Amino acid sequence: MVKAFLERLRQGHRTLPYPESMPPMPERFRGLPVLDPTKCPDGCRSCVEACPTGALRLDGGRLALDLGRCLFCGECEKACPAGAVRFSADHRMAARTKEDLVIDGETVRLARALDRQALRLFGRSLKLRQVSAGGCNGCEVEVNVLNTVIFDLSRFGIQFVASPRHADGLLITGPVTANMQEALRKTYEAVPSPRLVIAVGACAIAGGPYIDHPQVVNGADAVVPVDLYVPGCPPHPLTTLDALLRLLGKIPESDHRSPSPRRHEGHA
Repeated sequence: MVKAFLERLRQGHRTLPYPESMPPMPERFRGLPVLDPTKCPDGCRSCVEACPTGALRLDGGRLALDLGRCLFCGECEKACPAGAVRFSADHRMAARTKEDLVIDGETVRLARALDRQALRLFGRSLKLRQVSAGGCNGCEVEVNVLNTVIFDLSRFGIQFVASPRHADGLLITGPVTANMQEALRKTYEAVPSPRLVIAVGACAIAGGPYIDHPQVVNGADAVVPVDLYVPGCPPHPLTTLDALLRLLGKIPESDHRSPSPRRHEGHA
């Protein structure tokens, strides 16, 4: 016991001070994609054709990227001859609607807080039941990291529970396979109303690498209504934490819009 106490003193405070300050991200981390349409050569479709999930598209000749479909594989960045697509170190990407997940080189629309009534119910205490609906375990591992001393999710009043009957909502990972549709629906129905649903990862948002496969339904919102989308494959724990804090109004309203990606370099 004494040795454990002394070791704890030696280690000091381990919990990240987020959101008060931003820790440095790993050098290889791929965060918010940055599009610069001014660098797009006329008629070039190199990045669009390189994308394995159709996340990139040309709308009327203008480049757009769907964060919900993006696997953050970096193939588009490699394929673009002019550098019109690159990945920043910005972890902030979550949105309340699928429409807000589509970026085009202008303002990025980040997730906004719940309405006043919902914040009264969930703002100080949010219990979530995690459902793996056919995931590869990548997103599940990153979500579990939020329970460690480094992130300490419970300090914000957010906890994971074992039963949907004790939960305020669901946190869903995986593309929702055919075998998981009914299980997900029944789990959702077991959560007392009102309830929240959070889709974490490219699979839970749009099917991920399995998109349009006959054995998946292309994401959670094909089965249950979704209140928050967290992009990534898998999302970094800070991306998920940031999303949850925005949903609960714990990040200032002034930080709910990222500047134009053409000027935004993300965090160092």
